[in-house]
Amino acid sequence: MKIAVTSLGDTLDSKLDPRFGRASYILILDTQTLEFEAFDNEKNKNAFRGAGIQAAAMVSNAEVSVLLTGFCGPNAFKTLETAGVKVVNDQAGRVIDIVQKFKQGNVVYADGANKDGHW
Repeated sequence: MKIAVTSLGDTLDSKLDPRFGRASYILILDTQTLEFEAFDNEKNKNAFRGAGIQAAAMVSNAEVSVLLTGFCGPNAFKTLETAGVKVVNDQAGRVIDIVQKFKQGNVVYADGANKDGHW
């Protein structure tokens, strides 16, 4: 399965970045092989508006099934939901540990945003 994880760095040993739209990196990885690609999210991180929607579009275009993150705002959540990407919020720790927890089925899928939008 292909998933996305927000990260402060570009390795599996990096800490999770709790922000989705303004995460430093978004790692796209295969849960079977743990092969991954790190996407620098600098453009969205520094965007004046629409960071969450742009990050959601990138994740959706990567054809992932699930996003693991800390916080996801309403516009990003709606965009991901429309694309069929499930969201797991309230994650913390090292990316590899979060992925292992996910593989064991120890997650709760979000039914909505857990962060207010920015205006």
